[in-house]
Amino acid sequence: MYELTVRDHVMIAHSLPDPFFGPAAGLHGATFVVEVTWSRPELDAYGVVIDIGEASARLAEVLGDLNYRNLDEHPAFTGRFSTTEVVAGHICDRLGAAMDLTGFTALAVTLREHPDAWATCRIEL
Repeated sequence: MYELTVRDHVMIAHSLPDPFFGPAAGLHGATFVVEVTWSRPELDAYGVVIDIGEASARLAEVLGDLNYRNLDEHPAFTGRFSTTEVVAGHICDRLGAAMDLTGFTALAVTLREHPDAWATCRIEL
């Protein structure tokens, strides 16, 4: 199994308006380090999992829709909490829709909220 990971970051604002989330219930900002890993059993004809430039460009496109946005006002999060897990799932879904994933066996998106806490959404293909 081969994997390639690229990393970027996104700055957002959001609130998690429920007492369950304690102080995060109020509006606050977050900078997520975003790591995306593509997996495939064999390298392609060029000897790569995916071209690093293409992987970075696709990730940047998806993050461009979120960067410097208040997710409370973003249509993708209407009616649901924009938790780290939900945002990771959104990015994973958007990447999957924006790319031809033929030949890949998995796509994983990890959002690192700080050095001691992160969430991952992984789709088996």
